[in-house]
Amino acid sequence: MKIEQVSDSVHVVAGTNVNWALVSDGSGVTVIDAGYAGDTDDVLKSVQQIGHQLTDIAAVLLTHAHLDHIGAIPTLVERLGVPVYTGAEEVRHAKREYLQQISPAQMASQLLSGRGRRWVAQTVRAVYGHINTSIPSATAADETTLAALPGGIVAVPTPGHTDGHTAYLLPSEGVLFSGDTLVTGHPLSQRTGLQLLPTFFNHDESGTRASAAALAAQPAHILVPGHGAATEYDPADLTRLFGATAE
Repeated sequence: MKIEQVSDSVHVVAGTNVNWALVSDGSGVTVIDAGYAGDTDDVLKSVQQIGHQLTDIAAVLLTHAHLDHIGAIPTLVERLGVPVYTGAEEVRHAKREYLQQISPAQMASQLLSGRGRRWVAQTVRAVYGHINTSIPSATAADETTLAALPGGIVAVPTPGHTDGHTAYLLPSEGVLFSGDTLVTGHPLSQRTGLQLLPTFFNHDESGTRASAAALAAQPAHILVPGHGAATEYDPADLTRLFGATAE
């Protein structure tokens, strides 16, 4: 686990090839995403390491319900009764009314390279015993609820990676939490910098690209991605890389 403070209120935590974020102010902590199940202890420790008690957690905001983003949520709900908010469509995904996740065959195809074998081994360890995790308590949050959370958060719908994927904006500090719509690296990628995840991770590749381009309209200059390092960026770069969105 590595913790980096990227603005006055935001700490980014790197876990097992995935990030979660902590937004803290005098009223408590908003947790954005929650790593793999194998990261659960680190998620809890990270809150304490930035000077808070676990009882200070006001809510978990979920960008999307893949196993590398929901891992600590069952523990947070069971121990603390923490509310979990996500996009309206992603609620159904979190409850596993359907599944939009990389398939076993797609994972197996990564075993052909050393890079892929390392990623598969790390992933299997991180999800072991928790492959069927769901979040029955997930609900959709309205604007008022999100604005009242520590930091004051705005939801930004970004369908594509999953149908209900949602990014989050911290307007007061210009921080954008892009989830897996836009990343800066991944163990299966051979480069760093603004990019999409490899195609097979995205349920709708064209939708993911359109959502990444649309993020250029958000008033932010610090990107906190689901994978890769947090970075300062120019929103115009998103239009250059991913094209203009349709009117």
